[in-house]
Amino acid sequence: MTQKVKINITVNGVPYEREVEPRLLLSDFIRHDLGLTGTHVGCEHGLCGACTILFDGQSVRSCIMFAVMADGHKIETVESLGTPEHLHPLQEAFMEKHALQCGFCTPGFLMTLVDYLGDNKNPTDEEIREAIDGNFCRCTGYENIVEAVKLAAKKMAAHS
Repeated sequence: MTQKVKINITVNGVPYEREVEPRLLLSDFIRHDLGLTGTHVGCEHGLCGACTILFDGQSVRSCIMFAVMADGHKIETVESLGTPEHLHPLQEAFMEKHALQCGFCTPGFLMTLVDYLGDNKNPTDEEIREAIDGNFCRCTGYENIVEAVKLAAKKMAAHS
């Protein structure tokens, strides 16, 4: 029997104290222990980007981290971005530019791009393509995603 480890973690502003198996993936902890199913699991190798979260403000792949590695850290998931009544500008832009179809990859794109747009307020098409290079989408062809990011950058600049 594996001994559990106590962790303290803040997710979307809410502090949690839990005992977890040392090899429990952070993505599984977020989805199954906390019930935040917006973080999707695709490849389980950190390649597709569907599990992207913010870890102390930086985008990371939660499927290649153990939950114990998050002890003492702050995590934000896609659930932290907005509400159905008040979407985040990036969510608005994805909707307005039809930058999603099935939606499976969308949370990972959003969390990657929230971090990215925090550092790059006026990205070029090429810079956007480079920023999303690690996120896979099988539906959209990426053109509308690039357009949505440009629109979101404008929206975010107008709000600041």
